[in-house]
Amino acid sequence: MTKARTRQGPTGTQAHALDVDALIDDPATGIIVCCGSGGVGKTTSAAAIALRAAERGRKVVVLTIDPARRLAQSMGIEELDNTPRPVSPVDTSGGGWLDAMMLDMKRTFDEVVESQASPEKAQQILENPFYIALSSSFAGTQEYMAMEKLGQIHAQAAVDGSYDLIVVDTPPSRSALDFLDAPERLSSFLDGRFIRLMLAPARGPAKLMTAGFGLITNALTKILGGQVLKDLQTFVSALDTVFGGFRQRALRTYALLQADGTAFLVVAAPEPDALREAAYFVERLSEDRMPLAGLIVNRASPAPAGTLSADEAMAAAERLRKRDPESLTAGLLRLHADQTRMVEREARLRERFATAHPQVATAVVPALAGDVHDLEGLRRIGDLLAGQ
Repeated sequence: MTKARTRQGPTGTQAHALDVDALIDDPATGIIVCCGSGGVGKTTSAAAIALRAAERGRKVVVLTIDPARRLAQSMGIEELDNTPRPVSPVDTSGGGWLDAMMLDMKRTFDEVVESQASPEKAQQILENPFYIALSSSFAGTQEYMAMEKLGQIHAQAAVDGSYDLIVVDTPPSRSALDFLDAPERLSSFLDGRFIRLMLAPARGPAKLMTAGFGLITNALTKILGGQVLKDLQTFVSALDTVFGGFRQRALRTYALLQADGTAFLVVAAPEPDALREAAYFVERLSEDRMPLAGLIVNRASPAPAGTLSADEAMAAAERLRKRDPESLTAGLLRLHADQTRMVEREARLRERFATAHPQVATAVVPALAGDVHDLEGLRRIGDLLAGQ
């Protein structure tokens, strides 16, 4: 899908470079998923890619699952929610546009209920205390709903042509890939022994109410209380009738993530821990047969001006210090040496990653002097991603 180019690395090695513009210009690219550990500029990278794609003519929506508010701030939007919001000012002369949204886990869950049940049944489910707890804080709900929302956006875009590119910014750390497990986890939950037991009275005749089941319900009634047990049985029945369709949609979304039109970008910082996490993402994506487009190494140290090596700079600084202990030039030479060594250290880390994963194309984005907090900053990041 992506075109690669060869780039000379800081220590003289040949690096396989990611061509970001080729990726976003390819009309076959319909979904870009940015994943990576926290604190590496993943949200900013996703926003910059989305903005660059929109200003190159794509109809883009960027969906953030990260609870941070930085995406909204950088795009000049007061607050993001579950509804796509237009981003401006964006250059639309090429026919593209950009919307942004943030996953509202509870609202997305409610939408599933409202779309799958009658108004009366939906209201009953939405007011159920077990549903409220599940939709608000149950482990894995965010990942389930991320799958649901991605599937919703893609399906709607296929009908009305509202978007031809969806950029997804995933949660930080290894949980960023938990949404890949959402269909299996949901299936395991719905098919669990306890769930089947609680559904037994609703699914079959009275003979299914065996003595064993009666003993269990009597025990649960004593522990939980009759109303709580009734609420639980109502909720479990709703899961079976309402969310069976969600399970099938989640499986379709999983297949969509494996399709040729999807591209995963792993974002990392030039640090040992971040690149180890990146290696985990690369290996996991490979195991799950997800299409990996490349690696973004963000906030790389810029090489200092001049051709002096670190050793040469330190030696010169030492000579000057002996003559003048307060020499400003000596201090600048030491800074040059420290910066040069940092650049070399980061290059070695990238080379180690490239040796272990030679098939992964890489884009290196140098660190900026300040934080990105507006569209102009995102445009600058987009230029750097494209090697400009």
